[in-house]
Amino acid sequence: MMLAHRYSCILLSALPLLAGCKSSEKALYGATHSNYSVSIGKLPRLEAVVEAGPLNATEGALPDDAPKVFRQELAYHLAEPQDSIGYGYAKLIVTQAEVTRTGRALQAFQMMTLMTPSLFGLPLEWYRTQVKAEVQIINSQGEVVGTYSGTGRSKVRVAMYHGYSQTAAPRLADVQGLRLALDQIRPQLDTAALGLREKLQKAGPLEEVLGSAHTDE
Repeated sequence: MMLAHRYSCILLSALPLLAGCKSSEKALYGATHSNYSVSIGKLPRLEAVVEAGPLNATEGALPDDAPKVFRQELAYHLAEPQDSIGYGYAKLIVTQAEVTRTGRALQAFQMMTLMTPSLFGLPLEWYRTQVKAEVQIINSQGEVVGTYSGTGRSKVRVAMYHGYSQTAAPRLADVQGLRLALDQIRPQLDTAALGLREKLQKAGPLEEVLGSAHTDE
C-alpha cells in the first residue's frame, strides 16, 4: 500500500514535466527577427524548396517545421519581400540531424527523491540536436549558382519551471538546431549576395511562379 502511494506521488509530481513547463511556441517561431539580421533585400524573390530528409526522421520536428522556418528566413533576411517576380529558387537541404539525450542519471535521482529537486529548478534531462544543412541558390534555368553550408547545435533542457516539457523539448531542439545552422549560412549569403543577384537576373525571371516550389517531406 505504501509502495503504491509512493509511486502515485511520483507520477503526480512528474505530470508538469510531461505536459507543462514553459511554452515552446514563442521559442519555436518567435525569434525570427534576430538582432544580427543581414542580407535583407539583397537577393531577388526566390521560391522556397525544402528537403528536410534526416530532420523528418527524428522524434521532434514536425513535417511543416523546416519549411516554415526556411520561408521565414527568406522573407525576413534574404530575399526582397516586395518583389513580385521570382528569379529562381532557394533550396534548403538538411544533410544531417543527430539527436542525443543527456542527463539521464538525473531522472533516476529525481524519481528516488519524489521529484523534489525539480521544484528547485533541477533539470530532468537535456535534448541536443546537431543539424547540418546547406542552401543552394538556383537560377530560373535550374542551374545551381551558389551553395552554402552551416551546422547548428542546440541544447534544450527538460525542467519543471526553467525548461520545457518532455513532449515539447525534442521538437524545440530540432527547430533551434536548424535555425542555428541557418545563422551560419546567412552571413555567407550576405557576402555573396551581389554576385548572386547578378547571376539570377542574367538568367531571367521564372516564366511563372510555381506553387510547386515544393516541400519534399
